[in-house]
Amino acid sequence: MKKMTWLSVLMVLVLVLGSAAAAHAEIIPPYGEGQIGLQAVVLCEELTMRKSSDAASGVVRKLKYGDFVLVDRQIDGWAHCFDSDSEDSLEGWVNSDYIIVDPARYVTDAKTPVYAWDDTLAPKVALLDANTTLPILKDEGAWLIVSLRGAVGWIRK
Repeated sequence: MKKMTWLSVLMVLVLVLGSAAAAHAEIIPPYGEGQIGLQAVVLCEELTMRKSSDAASGVVRKLKYGDFVLVDRQIDGWAHCFDSDSEDSLEGWVNSDYIIVDPARYVTDAKTPVYAWDDTLAPKVALLDANTTLPILKDEGAWLIVSLRGAVGWIRK
């Protein structure tokens, strides 16, 4: 009987200490409308900004994962965007499937595990360093779904 009591106490301590060690971070809300439009984040490894809303159109420039663009309108799966808000910014079109417009962002304040699904027993797909910023794709209560270079992962809040 004593053994079962100690085992129960040990299990409770592990659960309490495990939940106390959960990483805390800052969640930055969406920026909202800017001077040109809404800020968007590139979600794939490389995205081509084109001269018109056509995959065969000429290339304006290549964007990388995590780059920001300013989107002023979206039409038929394409987003018209600018690569900055300066006077000499480049203007073009990107496939809107590969950006997220005006996302909230997650900024870690310590090493933070990212899981394959919403369970701390799930495989870890990444271990983020402190001050890593990721776009939040969806808030699922106790979990956030974040973008990881073209894939997704779950972070416990």
